[in-house]
Amino acid sequence: MSGAPRGLPEPPAPGRAALPPGTFDGEVVLVTGGGTGLGRAISVEFARLGAAVGIVSRRAEHREAGVAAVREVGARAAEAACDIRDPDAVAGAFDRIERELGPVSVLVNNAAGNFPVPAEDLSPGGWRAVVEIVLHGTFFCSRELGRRLIGSGRNGSILNIGASYAWTGGPGFVHSAAAKAGVLSLTRTLAVEWAPYGIRVNALVPGLFPHEDETADIRSVPGRGASDEEASAPALRTGRLRELGWAATYLASPFAAYVTGHTMVVDGANWQRRALRQPAFVPVREQLGRGPFGSEEGGR
Repeated sequence: MSGAPRGLPEPPAPGRAALPPGTFDGEVVLVTGGGTGLGRAISVEFARLGAAVGIVSRRAEHREAGVAAVREVGARAAEAACDIRDPDAVAGAFDRIERELGPVSVLVNNAAGNFPVPAEDLSPGGWRAVVEIVLHGTFFCSRELGRRLIGSGRNGSILNIGASYAWTGGPGFVHSAAAKAGVLSLTRTLAVEWAPYGIRVNALVPGLFPHEDETADIRSVPGRGASDEEASAPALRTGRLRELGWAATYLASPFAAYVTGHTMVVDGANWQRRALRQPAFVPVREQLGRGPFGSEEGGR
């Protein structure tokens, strides 16, 4: 039947580019957490369009995977070990990438930390770890590039990876939801402050993009799985990694030269869905399969 729900269409095939070949020729893009999952997909799309890509991560195997993926599509790549919670380490990572590839003009703040936990079980250390990576790390990296661009008189672009629960709240993810809300405010603030210097700052909010590098914590959330996620989304499918890469390259490209302070959501309208009648409410502890508070080991 022509009127039957069929969901949103599939995107163009893998390997297709959303922008003209050579859009990023001569540009250096630094991607934090660029060796796995969403970050690697974004890195590869920039590489397809001519960029040299710097992969920044704490883990050597992740950096190596990112560099290999970029080189596989014929682009130059370099890597730097970095804990983005440390401003001095951030400066050192920029120095290393710039020695090997040249001055950075595009930054993608993709690195994050996350795990599901009821707020009452969340330890101070767990709270600090996520907030420091997501919010502090995004600022430290943005500040580093901003100072370099302003000091040299060069234009540039910063893309922060957000999350829709920055608006809605995120039961089970209070640490990440709070930090991502800060990232969206940071995006808007820096966009205004740095536009006079030729620096654009935008955010990209992914929806459901399953990938092989998801952590065990995330994969273990009850109800996770491709069929469950597709059935729950208005699009009747999840996102394809290349779709996020296309969105990222557009926002950082010259074709978006007048776009700054914007947050682009790529989720098939999932965060806006509402039911005419809400299903029965299930507390977060039950959703995560946890017993009553105090019946198990302390917070994380």
